[in-house]
Amino acid sequence: MNTGSDHGSDESVSSEPAAEAAPHVSKAPAFIKARRSLHLSWQVGVFVVGLAVIGAGIAMLVLPGPGWVAIFAGLAIWATEFAWAHLVLHWTKRKVTEAAQRAMDPKVRRRNIILTTAGLVIAGALIGFYLWKYGLVLPWNLKDQ
Repeated sequence: MNTGSDHGSDESVSSEPAAEAAPHVSKAPAFIKARRSLHLSWQVGVFVVGLAVIGAGIAMLVLPGPGWVAIFAGLAIWATEFAWAHLVLHWTKRKVTEAAQRAMDPKVRRRNIILTTAGLVIAGALIGFYLWKYGLVLPWNLKDQ
């Protein structure tokens, strides 16, 4: 039997670990959760919608569009119903936050700027050599090889 003192001791701990330790609860409306067949249909619908959004995101990785945003949105849709997706989404958020903090490190930023500059210089030299050698002609229209 839970007493008020037991519940109060949980509040003294930080809220983030308590949120991760709490069991995943479906975000379906109560009347849907009340019937097993309706809830199963709801979960299938959520899975299909999330899969469609993730599929569109994967397509947008090679096509114009915000591919990664759509993939994470599909994962967030799944996280409303599935505990495993909820855990994956929290893990991904944590890793993205850690990567953003590492990228703000002055040494890492300096290295990234140096590598980007070197890449741009090399690309510029290659483009300059191509223009010097062939002029402004597309590669598939070259006559002499």
